[in-house]
Amino acid sequence: MKRRLLLTALPGWGVLPMSLRSHAQATSFSALDVSHAERLRELALADGEAWRLVESLTTEVGARPAGSEADRRAAAWAMAAFGRLKLDAPRIEPMAVRVWQRGAAQARLTAPYPQPLVMAALGNSVAAPAAGIEAEVAYYADLKALTDDRTDHESRARGRIVFIDQATERTRDGRGYGRAVAMRFGGATEAAKRGAVAVAIRSVGTSSNRIAHTGAMGYELQVPRIPAFAVSTPDADLMARLQGRGAAVRMNFTLDAREGVEATTHNVIAEVRGGDLADEVVLISAHLDSWDIGQGAVDDGAGVAIVTAAAALIQRAGLKPRRTIRVVLFGNEENGFDGARAYGDRYGSVKHQLVGESDFGAGRIWRFNHRVAASALHLMAPIAKVLAPLGVAWADEGRNEGNPGPDAAVLMRRHRWPAVALTQDGTNYFDVHHTENDTLDKIDATTLPSNVASWAVVAWLAAQAPISF
Repeated sequence: MKRRLLLTALPGWGVLPMSLRSHAQATSFSALDVSHAERLRELALADGEAWRLVESLTTEVGARPAGSEADRRAAAWAMAAFGRLKLDAPRIEPMAVRVWQRGAAQARLTAPYPQPLVMAALGNSVAAPAAGIEAEVAYYADLKALTDDRTDHESRARGRIVFIDQATERTRDGRGYGRAVAMRFGGATEAAKRGAVAVAIRSVGTSSNRIAHTGAMGYELQVPRIPAFAVSTPDADLMARLQGRGAAVRMNFTLDAREGVEATTHNVIAEVRGGDLADEVVLISAHLDSWDIGQGAVDDGAGVAIVTAAAALIQRAGLKPRRTIRVVLFGNEENGFDGARAYGDRYGSVKHQLVGESDFGAGRIWRFNHRVAASALHLMAPIAKVLAPLGVAWADEGRNEGNPGPDAAVLMRRHRWPAVALTQDGTNYFDVHHTENDTLDKIDATTLPSNVASWAVVAWLAAQAPISF
């Protein structure tokens, strides 16, 4: 999962004005539609399809970085799953991409006390010279400390390996990650501006295990590109202790990587075909790709399983939605949003009633929010009422500032499509996110059914709504 996009309120998406209240009273869900939503909720709670799907994906495919052979197998796996579940119009939509590929890498302290470090190259990092790099370490407590270092020839960073020691706060909604991830994405550029030869960061994660978190980083034009990697939390603690002693720390590392490799990835799509408004789309989604370490179970095998199972439940229940409910499993979310952009290019002229994405693991959904037209705000309360027995609180209460998952957020911004966010409990999500510990055993099978229930309810009611969102 990428950093959640920070969004501001868009014109026309706000509190319901007085002039529209009479219209709101005349347009609501039918009692039958609400009854079907409640039935879907209860059916989902007794359904084990999501667990079967994520177990199958992680066992039969595993890690599936965009453009890899495993990515191709994942697309074939998704098509087989869609077929087995009898979803409509299953299809693979390929797209050409340029991908980054990890090579061998290792790091160690050479002074004052030689010790190996557990590290992982950050996605998009350039390779180090074949002989590696050895240099003194310039310590910065966080990204702000680095950006405040505005000196030129006297900069502490010049000729050194910058180490940024910013910790990630454990939070339920992922805000701690949002505050720390700028270090990962922009740390190399800020270090290079100050003459550094490389950048190392404390892993952007909350685990105390000796594992390193990878993730995408970026460069700026006109700024030298330097290698970038993360070290495990215990190794970051070691370097902080040495800094506290006033010791001069030296590091040696090697890092191999390939960038701009031509490849193909895919969006994989299936539907529950609609009725009288079949040309309008309710999009529920996840991303099929993962990083190349771990199994991609939590990020985002769980989301793949949840939205697929939700659509399959509606199909199996024999319900015919008014609008088409479309499941989209996006390609290359992790390192470029290529799938979201390709989808928007292809379907940008199609009316979308709603877009949403499950991409925050498998924890219980605890919050419902949205970003819809003011004229549709009155329809959010009935949805929230059906979700409430699942322990899902209505966060917006008319504020209408929901932020969907990352691919859906790209589409919302580009096309002004309405959006929904069903926020999962992410308290432990960043313990395994983007690490080798992202494996099936980290998913609690008992939390998946309530996720499926929430998505089935939202998808069904959005498809049945008497007005456009």
